[in-house]
Amino acid sequence: MKIALITDTHFGVRNDSTKFLDYFEKFYSKHFFPEVEKRGVDTIIHLGDIVDRRKYINYVTLRRMKEMFIEPCEQKGLDLHVIVGNHDVPYKNTNDVNSMNELFDNANFKYYSEPTDITLDGHDIMIMPWINNENYAQAIKAMAETPAQVLFGHLEVAGCLMDRGNINEHGMKISDFSKFDLVCSGHFHHKSTTNNIEYLGCPYELTWADYGDPKGFHIYDTETRELEFIRNPYSMFHKIFYNENDKTMEEVLDVDFDAFADTYIKVVRQNCNNPYWFDMFIDKLYKANPNNIQIVDDHMNLNLEEDDDIVNEAEDTLTILSKYIGTMPDQVPKKKLDNLVRSLYNEALTIE
Repeated sequence: MKIALITDTHFGVRNDSTKFLDYFEKFYSKHFFPEVEKRGVDTIIHLGDIVDRRKYINYVTLRRMKEMFIEPCEQKGLDLHVIVGNHDVPYKNTNDVNSMNELFDNANFKYYSEPTDITLDGHDIMIMPWINNENYAQAIKAMAETPAQVLFGHLEVAGCLMDRGNINEHGMKISDFSKFDLVCSGHFHHKSTTNNIEYLGCPYELTWADYGDPKGFHIYDTETRELEFIRNPYSMFHKIFYNENDKTMEEVLDVDFDAFADTYIKVVRQNCNNPYWFDMFIDKLYKANPNNIQIVDDHMNLNLEEDDDIVNEAEDTLTILSKYIGTMPDQVPKKKLDNLVRSLYNEALTIE
């Protein structure tokens, strides 16, 4: 049996942006459900944070979520399971009130706000929702008693990557899950593997911090216990390096501008000797109808030779903050400060 695993869909992200809802719909209609059908999948498990806002949901977002994800599952006869994540609950110390219970109490799919053992095709799986003060003892007891060797949940585990190059220092210990052969989790948006713990990552790009980071969903085979990553081919964030060196105007403008429709663009201006060419380039880029264009001048970094070096100069807010923290005196607890800033930044993205 093959199960599709998807997590951290965050419907309503970026202040209920319709641009992101359109981007999500493209992923589901043109990639996710066609791949699910092609591979003969009949069961989907969502590992938490199906919605973005903890306290309420926009009606338009709710309708779009139903149309692009919930209803196709029902129409295609897919067995849908949803695990409650931390963005699905308004309170930090209980899962009792959650988005799934309030929005879909009579729905034809299953959702889990408490630790639960399920069996699919004779394969035991432990389901673990967001762990908080109220259910911590219950979660520890359930993990000790379960016969399952595989756990799917929405976890915060210290020692795992929360994003590229940054290790989380909060939450449960890796050793708390040592009895399981495989632990698959949502919560951190960066896909990573630490010992037996697989953070699956979010299915699409949500912020500039996701630029260049592989996104998608997974297929779990109950017979082999193997995970297959299915990458999302659609990107929301792009960087274009503008360089006129040794090029004609035609070569400078020889770009597939249509590929940048409905996306966010950073144009890194490396060598621009002809303002007229650059104006034509930007004009054609705007005609492709991107969501947003930012122009980053590279005149302060002429000594950088590699594209990766220049990418760093056009990075996201988190990277800029992290670099600044790195320049602080040694007596400053840089790692703790960096983790705190990242936590506050991610919280600010979802503030009401």
